Amino acid sequence: MIDISEIGKHIEDSHVFQLPMGNDIDVREVFHTPWLTKFMVLEVMTAVLMIVIFVPLAWRIAKGGPPKGRFWNLFEVMLVFIRDEVARPAIGRRDADRFLPFIWTMFFFVLFCNLLGMIPWAGSPTGALAVTGALAAITFCTVLVSGMVRFGIVGYWAGLVPPMELPMALAVVLKPMILAIEVLGLVIKHGVLAVRLLANMFAGHLVLAVLMGFVAATAESVFVLWLGVTIASVCGAAVLDLLELFVAFLQAYIFTFLSALFIGMAVHQH
Repeated sequence: MIDISEIGKHIEDSHVFQLPMGNDIDVREVFHTPWLTKFMVLEVMTAVLMIVIFVPLAWRIAKGGPPKGRFWNLFEVMLVFIRDEVARPAIGRRDADRFLPFIWTMFFFVLFCNLLGMIPWAGSPTGALAVTGALAAITFCTVLVSGMVRFGIVGYWAGLVPPMELPMALAVVLKPMILAIEVLGLVIKHGVLAVRLLANMFAGHLVLAVLMGFVAATAESVFVLWLGVTIASVCGAAVLDLLELFVAFLQAYIFTFLSALFIGMAVHQH
């Protein structure tokens, strides 16, 4: 039998990179830091990778020269797509450019974290609630701050309640209730933002782990059975890997689009 709980340990966050043949790497011993985990290391790797890629690209653009080459054009196309098809339609052309650094950073951070999960024995930081929750919390704070900067502290919170012509006795009861519902809705929307990304990334890696677990589960069985299961599992994992690659981009896009949409709703009330 395949122990799902045991398989889950191989794709969740831990202090150890589990490599083949028992050659595990404990990041606490490598960096002499007792609280460090492998997802923290991967997140730092993601940040460094973004700096290595986008700082030179920004220098090239700032100098007025086009980013020549397939590699640079690839990232420029992605940046332009996020600007023209995500940020500006969701936030508005006049306000979108102010939020582009945040939107771009979110998209590529989520994307690179997702793609790291495609590397064997690495892991996807976006498969942990602590990571997706922190990203959603940052978006939540950005939404609140941008709304309060635009309308003022009182104006923003008052603007959550749609204008209604009500008798005073009824308004005193209904408007606080509507405000409470709107605030709860804000919290829920950003909570779902975290859970959606977590569920999609964790579930995909869990299915991959289960498929490959069938190989180990039949290792002591008849050779013909083991061979058939191995071929089927490897082929299924290869196909699922292609799907996971698509999901890595899709979930980064969805997270970014919803973040931009929430910001747009904050700076353009009703």
